[in-house]
Amino acid sequence: MLKGTNTLLVTPFKDDLTLDEQGLRVLVRRQVEAGVYGIAPLGVTGENSLLSGKEIARVMEIIVEEVNGKCTVIPDTCTSGVTATLERIDLFRKIGCDYVSVYVPYLVLPKEDGIIKFYETVADASQVPVLIHNSPGRVVVNLSPDGTGRLARHPNIVGIKEGVKALDHIAKIVYLTKDQDFGVFTGKDTTLFPLLCFGGHGNFAIAGNIVPGVMKDIYEYYTKGDKDKAQELHYKYYTLFELLRVETNPIAVKEALNLMGLPGGKLRLPLTELSDSKKEKLKKNLRDTGLI
Repeated sequence: MLKGTNTLLVTPFKDDLTLDEQGLRVLVRRQVEAGVYGIAPLGVTGENSLLSGKEIARVMEIIVEEVNGKCTVIPDTCTSGVTATLERIDLFRKIGCDYVSVYVPYLVLPKEDGIIKFYETVADASQVPVLIHNSPGRVVVNLSPDGTGRLARHPNIVGIKEGVKALDHIAKIVYLTKDQDFGVFTGKDTTLFPLLCFGGHGNFAIAGNIVPGVMKDIYEYYTKGDKDKAQELHYKYYTLFELLRVETNPIAVKEALNLMGLPGGKLRLPLTELSDSKKEKLKKNLRDTGLI
């Protein structure tokens, strides 16, 4: 079963806003060397909606080539309709991904029965195992824990990347799916440790771009029985976790990478640079934690 910490990888751009292919290779190699469980590109953190179809394919080709089977690759489709989703999944399958993450459909504001039917239809046709990506902050509609519990029974739906931070919400998902071969992951770094305490399986981490080894250690300390060390790291980096979302993701995480001398690169419009006051707070935290 899919488990552990998976990095929500940024997509680096050069000063002229073209894809920084060499920078992407540097970032992927850093993840592999840190021993992350998976790399999750092309979601919100990867500025998917600001990439062309050709760029999306190229990003995947580079990542799969650099990973070379050393960790899982879990791209996000960032699509809404069934046809577009299956076309994107087939592209990712041909390039060599291991799983796909599929958003709850956006813009159309479906009812929950429509969301469930959407996932069942996609999972029936997909040749790649599917993860649900529930993110009501992005798509407005919210898949309930009961809806997730129903979908967990589908043999080709293997987990959820849950964007809701409310602990009763994710705790209920863990409870409802505890007898299924189904991974429950938080998409928020601040809730990785609490989720593990509930019996969850890991996270999809923005902070993995900055401290991939730390995210892995929180998970592994906890699962190997050293809860105190996991909690210590959770507390040490909690402020960083918050700062990386201080403005619209991935604004702050790209700034942090750049401050560390890594190829975070530019942002494409309509995203703009981190405000000066928040940049200073981020810089101070990176200094305090020994990252710069």
